[in-house]
Amino acid sequence: MGSLSLVVLFCSSCISEATLDRSIVTLALTLLTSSQAILIVWSKRAGKYEYSVTTANFSVEALKCAFSLVALARIWKSQGVTEDNKLSTSFDEVSVYPIPAILYLIKNLLQYYIFAYVDAPAYQILKNLNIISTGVLYRIILKKKLSEIQWAAFILLCAGCTTAQLNPSSDHVLQTPLQGWVMAIVMALLSGFAGVYTEAIIKKRPSRNINVQNFWLYIFGMVFNLIAICIQDYDEVMNKGFFHGYSFITVCMIFNHALSGIAVSMVMKYANNIVKVYSTSVAMLLTAVVSVFLFGFHLSLAFFLGSTVVSISIYLHSIGKPQAQK
Repeated sequence: MGSLSLVVLFCSSCISEATLDRSIVTLALTLLTSSQAILIVWSKRAGKYEYSVTTANFSVEALKCAFSLVALARIWKSQGVTEDNKLSTSFDEVSVYPIPAILYLIKNLLQYYIFAYVDAPAYQILKNLNIISTGVLYRIILKKKLSEIQWAAFILLCAGCTTAQLNPSSDHVLQTPLQGWVMAIVMALLSGFAGVYTEAIIKKRPSRNINVQNFWLYIFGMVFNLIAICIQDYDEVMNKGFFHGYSFITVCMIFNHALSGIAVSMVMKYANNIVKVYSTSVAMLLTAVVSVFLFGFHLSLAFFLGSTVVSISIYLHSIGKPQAQK
């Protein structure tokens, strides 16, 4: 965890935007994402969360905000305060951040509650809906043209990830109740729209320092999560304390989510949401590989077939860029 934190902070404060190594950030995002679902499940006690998920989300936003300020402080010390890295800004620039902040709030809360209806493998399958929603919204909102090969690659990616998660011992692919499906679809739409919208905001002013943009996004995230605490868990927090039920795994989960969020914003700034989607998809497969050593997970034929399809999909997407983008 500490090493990943250093990677993210190093990328955000010590490397110039023009020379930032995208592969390092993408690798960090992949490693962080691969452990998210495991940490969420581990944070449960007797099948339920002993801590308040709203306070956990607030802690994530506060930690991301703190990381951004630390990175900015290092930049101010080495480069001084400039027009592009100062925190003071106009109302027009700040006014766009509440929209993705609200969307991420709802999506992040659903990320916890969906485990009441699905298990980890089913969650990984349903999470693939985000792949298609991101591609569609990427085309609609950012007006970015995707080639036919890239659209085919999206479909292959979704099919490959799903195949990799099939349970050969069951006749049913999913045994998920309607509530689980609804939450998964809503999560996919919110995640796709919030991600693409955030990328549009971040890239609207390319010269603006990413840490400043992150700071304002996370400030609104803290405000909305604080409202969620007051609405949902006010009595529990007042009676038991803000950090009641927190464990070492809970703290690790919060750090993981915080660093993942910063890595995602960097991918959006220096690459795009498509890279993020493929990074998180590879992370899903990496989770299964790591589970072999941690939990004795059996790599089935379906997993190997799915991995192959995912690899082909990534290759097709890389060579399928429209001519106008080259």
